[in-house]
Amino acid sequence: MSATPVSQDPATPWWRIGMVWLVLGGPLVVVVAAIATAVIAIRGADIVITEVPSSVPQAGQVEAQTPAIAARNHAATAAP
Repeated sequence: MSATPVSQDPATPWWRIGMVWLVLGGPLVVVVAAIATAVIAIRGADIVITEVPSSVPQAGQVEAQTPAIAARNHAATAAP
C-alpha cells in the first residue's frame, strides 16, 4: 500500500482529482444557469406591441377607465 496522495500518483486520471472538479465546477454551474435563464426568458417573452396607443380616448374607453380616473383625481387633491 502506497502512502502517496492520489494527486501525486502519475497514473491517476484527471477526473479522479478533487481539485479539478472544484476548479471546473463553478464555471460549469454558471454556464448551465445562464442557459436555463435564457430558455426561461425566451419561452416567457411578452408579445411585442406594434400599435401606438393614442392619447385620445376611443368610444367606450372612458367608461372603462372611470374608476381609475376617479382614484387618480382623488389622490391628487388635497384633503378638505
